[in-house]
Amino acid sequence: MGARYIRCEDPAAEAARSIAEGQVVAWYQGASEFGPRALGHRSILADPRREAMRDVVNAKIKFQESYRPLAPAVLVERAADLFEMDRPSPYMTVAFRVRPEWRELLGAVTHVDGTARVQTVDENTLPEFHRLIAAFDELTGVPAVLNTSFNVRGQPIVETPRDALATLAGSGLDALFIGPFLVRKG
Repeated sequence: MGARYIRCEDPAAEAARSIAEGQVVAWYQGASEFGPRALGHRSILADPRREAMRDVVNAKIKFQESYRPLAPAVLVERAADLFEMDRPSPYMTVAFRVRPEWRELLGAVTHVDGTARVQTVDENTLPEFHRLIAAFDELTGVPAVLNTSFNVRGQPIVETPRDALATLAGSGLDALFIGPFLVRKG
């Protein structure tokens, strides 16, 4: 794959801008994660406001069935505004009801039963990911992004930079944010 890259002054702000413009981006930051969930180090991120974005991510990037739900990552301090929840949910393991006034605005991450498998993002534990979501909120008024694991169907979550570049090349991802770099297909 031919690729172009630039060094970003502020990867979180640049990623938020890309997502707000309708792009689907990969976020590869810090140490790798353990387990089946994307928790802000190895993630595919998109705009949660567009219901059609769920189909784009499932079909062109994850290569999985269209009914597969995708999850919101939300600023912990704003989570109770969007979801009926009374505690943090940092590991994306519990489904909470989406407040009725937010269901349409969170169309890509709201399940058919009106719930979402929420990940709350705390500034102290995930500062760069929190900055990205906060920047997206500043641009759109929505303090959440669609978050799914950085992998394609049948593959483990991306581990190495080489894996990240291969997934960018072999899927419908628009961009990869890896450390301070923004990488796009050549």
